[in-house]
Amino acid sequence: MKTFSNDTQSIVQKPRIALIVARWHHLIVDQFRDSFKKEFQAIDGREVTVFEVPGAFEIPLLAKQLATTGDYAAIVAAGLVVDGGIYRHEFVAAAVVEGLMRVQLDTGVPVFTGVLTPKDFVSEGQAEFFEQHFVIKGKEAAQACGQTLSQYRQLSAA
Repeated sequence: MKTFSNDTQSIVQKPRIALIVARWHHLIVDQFRDSFKKEFQAIDGREVTVFEVPGAFEIPLLAKQLATTGDYAAIVAAGLVVDGGIYRHEFVAAAVVEGLMRVQLDTGVPVFTGVLTPKDFVSEGQAEFFEQHFVIKGKEAAQACGQTLSQYRQLSAA
């Protein structure tokens, strides 16, 4: 019995990946972008198209718009939501993650998130730490994306 064959065949055939990056804290988020692109190129070779949005809150809407075009095999998001001393960051982070999950479930296009919410960002040395951390997370997201698309290939071939 073939399961999801139309969905998986459709996704496997898409030649591009969409990478949405938030511009807030761009020096850090750009580390994810660069790391993801480099690792994904080595794993899969598909074109990665980068889209920029002002902040993390804007990511889910663009993700849904891109997913519904049918042009992308996967959507990847990167951003940094920091605690600036008020509780608002928790609402933003929750809204982004919930929105991205909804995009994935509503459209059938895999969505990967590199939108992180550090507990402590303002202490000395944290910005430098997160620059390096986003390099790691970009690589991990590329690997997860590659593994998922590989699984879709296997499903569509079954």
